[in-house]
Amino acid sequence: MRANDVLQVGPLRAGPGERIDGYLPAGELADGTPIRIPISLINGARPGKTLYLQAVSDGDELNGLAVAREVLRRIDPAALTGRLIVVPITNVPAFHAHQHTNPLDGKKLNRCFPGKRNGSSSERIAYVLFQQAVVRADLCLDLHQGSVRPMIDEVRVRVGKEGPLYRECMELARVFGIGYVLDERGPRGQLARAAPARGIPTIDPELGGCHGWDERSIAKGVRGVMNVLHYYGFLPGEPSIPEVQIVVEKFLIVRAGRGGLVDWHVDLYDEVRPGDRLATITSIFGEPLDDVLSPAHGVVWSRPVYPTVAVGDALVTLGINPRPLTA
Repeated sequence: MRANDVLQVGPLRAGPGERIDGYLPAGELADGTPIRIPISLINGARPGKTLYLQAVSDGDELNGLAVAREVLRRIDPAALTGRLIVVPITNVPAFHAHQHTNPLDGKKLNRCFPGKRNGSSSERIAYVLFQQAVVRADLCLDLHQGSVRPMIDEVRVRVGKEGPLYRECMELARVFGIGYVLDERGPRGQLARAAPARGIPTIDPELGGCHGWDERSIAKGVRGVMNVLHYYGFLPGEPSIPEVQIVVEKFLIVRAGRGGLVDWHVDLYDEVRPGDRLATITSIFGEPLDDVLSPAHGVVWSRPVYPTVAVGDALVTLGINPRPLTA
């Protein structure tokens, strides 16, 4: 076996036709307990591209973990052309704390890539993953969800139209095939910006938003990953890509002008026009207080989990100026 046939990430090594599960060291807790990132290496029987797949960058976003688990169940190394690096839980401290950010430094891990070798806990986790795993990939999928706020299933392309690998990232989003795409440059430190800067097309699938996990969003995520594996030649077979997908270029948050309870007139995925009624805010006695109208043409992207709002709360997030995504 030649050295370049072996897939190695940290202490883990997988030869052709092998799958290895283990852990990547990424720091220590206050009592010296190691922070270990779970990771699976699948080295296909035939050489090809390498796909990096990570989930739970935010500790309360669990749909991606379910997707990663199901993908691992489905992949037979003997049938695979190329290599998979799968990280089911990226932000281990936040996962154990059942919260969005890393409790050790209060940071959001997906603002820390490509990381810092001597940085805070989140920056070190990002650095270890980026240097040991991400840079070995030809394609990256960073699975997220809208935390616990109900949201549509969508994919985000975060490089911006003038950014590196824009066309390649948009094509990867199209192939994932979840039906809705946000095409907007993201904040610094996102993996979906840091990896393309190193020549690796990357997208940010956002698999709904819920407490725990949602089976419908998980199923869409599994289908999206399998689409990528089929389209880019990792596995035989054809991807299932919708003929029509919708792209928006930014969000518009519609805020409540009164406090009270919410009667909805629209649901997630609805397309609205200026002047359409989104919701009616009522008193606790049921008296109508305010009709909330759409200020723009858009898609209802997310809304609160609870039917209560205070003045100024985000009531509806619209993805505005929707247009078709074409191949």
